Amino acid sequence: MIDLHKFLLFLVAGFLLAITPGAGIFYVLARTLAGGKREGVESSLGTFVGGLFHVMAAALGVSAILAASAVAFHTVKYAGAAYLVFLGIRMIRSRNEEMPEKTEAPRGSAFRQGIFTEALNPKTALFFLSFIPQFIAPERGHVFWQFLVLGIISVTMNTAADLLVVSLAAPLERKLKSSAKFRRGQRVASGLGMIGLGAYVAFADTK
Repeated sequence: MIDLHKFLLFLVAGFLLAITPGAGIFYVLARTLAGGKREGVESSLGTFVGGLFHVMAAALGVSAILAASAVAFHTVKYAGAAYLVFLGIRMIRSRNEEMPEKTEAPRGSAFRQGIFTEALNPKTALFFLSFIPQFIAPERGHVFWQFLVLGIISVTMNTAADLLVVSLAAPLERKLKSSAKFRRGQRVASGLGMIGLGAYVAFADTK
């Protein structure tokens, strides 16, 4: 179904893109540092599901409509940016809260936020729309299924990179629990980073 040569090229390109620091990795890192390994893993799985949303949408042609419509693009663009800014502000406001043995966030909260953060990111939709078609062989038929398979593999590689970030950041959790000053500074820094990310999503040049 999928051309082997193009598939190998896709794996190499997808791997290089997955390990390149981007919005998804920084988001997961911020959540891990703010709430520990569990929040990081839930956020990673959330961005995985959000990524699958874009894969399915692109495979069905919805992303093409999004890319062609300035109104739709800017609506999703600014909604996603506003959500990131909201998360950043809430993180800063929680800078003086204690960090108990178990996170105070309701079960699934980080997971849901991960889904919304990724699903509301129009850059993800445009990425899949512009990246994956280069590795599809129309002459082999089943373009929809080729797109779907390659999209799922791409999202899986991105999530694997996110989980690696979680495992490397997790040791900082001990420092966060033992030092209130360090915890406050980290939460403010992470919140400002997320606000900055939201501003970047809103105002960056999107060609």
